[in-house]
Amino acid sequence: MTEEKKKEIALTFLTALQTRNAIELRSVLTDDAVWSLPGTSAVGGEAKGAEAVVAKGQFLGSHGVDFALLHVLYGWTDVAIMLHNTGQHGDKILDEYLTSILSLRGEKIQRIDTYISDVPMLDRFAGA
Repeated sequence: MTEEKKKEIALTFLTALQTRNAIELRSVLTDDAVWSLPGTSAVGGEAKGAEAVVAKGQFLGSHGVDFALLHVLYGWTDVAIMLHNTGQHGDKILDEYLTSILSLRGEKIQRIDTYISDVPMLDRFAGA
C-alpha cells in the first residue's frame, strides 16, 4: 500500500472523529476493530468491534475534544498519527499530546493503539 493511501485512511479516521461522523468512521474500520487507550476513565481500556470504536470516538467528540494533527508517520504496513488534543468540558481541561498507531488490514483499520502524554489528565477530563 502506498504512503498516500495510508495517509488517506488516517485522515479519514481523524476527520470522522472531528466531525463525529459515525458513517465515515465505520467506513475505515474492520468489523472487529479494536481501539486501546490507557487510563481508567470512560475512554480507557479497549473498545472491541467497530461499533464500540465509533462509540469511543463519539464520546470524545461529545466532550468537546479538538483533534489537531501534528504529523502522519508511516510504517512498513501501518500508519500513525501524532496529535495535540485540547478541550474543555465543564470545568475540566484537556491539553495532551498523543500518538495513535493505526494497524491496517487491507485498506481498513483493524487496531488503534493510542499513547497519551498525560493519562491522569485524560482520566479527569473523561470522568475517571
